[in-house]
Amino acid sequence: MTGLILPPGQGRKLITKAQEVTFKATKDHGSVISIFEVVVPPGFDVGAHVHSDAQEFFYVLDGELEVLAFEPVQRTEQDWHTWQSPDGDSAVRATEGAFMFVPPGTPHAFRNASDRPARMLFQCYPSPVHELYFEEIAEIWAAGGADPDAIVEMRKRYDVTQITPQRYEPPALFDPHSSDSRGASKK
Repeated sequence: MTGLILPPGQGRKLITKAQEVTFKATKDHGSVISIFEVVVPPGFDVGAHVHSDAQEFFYVLDGELEVLAFEPVQRTEQDWHTWQSPDGDSAVRATEGAFMFVPPGTPHAFRNASDRPARMLFQCYPSPVHELYFEEIAEIWAAGGADPDAIVEMRKRYDVTQITPQRYEPPALFDPHSSDSRGASKK
């Protein structure tokens, strides 16, 4: 029997404008847990969702994410950012070294509200549910973007009940030559 050793940056990659996912350990390697390294760009919000069977683990390696893992007092359909738990918990700013475990049946979400990419280690049990999920969502993004209906239908096949929409709204880039840019001088 042999284990698996990958140098930094190695593994099969799926790259879209909304995420970069590197497969580290998969069902094909004999793993019952799918393990990924995920780069989350500024402006990406996975949307609040829940899995009936899967459990997940998130560990922030670089950057920062806003994360949530609880059942709110009231679910809202458009946004999870202001949800509160019955105990008064709210979303947390997760920086390097922060950890989040999500048991089955727990609503959870993450977003990158900063202006730089974040990188996290992500694990999901059982494999290969999220391996297949990432492959299919990459196809959806490659076909022209985040078609909300296609994402909802795809997520149903992979034990994902979406509560709030997935969004990708990259921050506007500052153009020093534009007259609309903040701080531009008027002649």
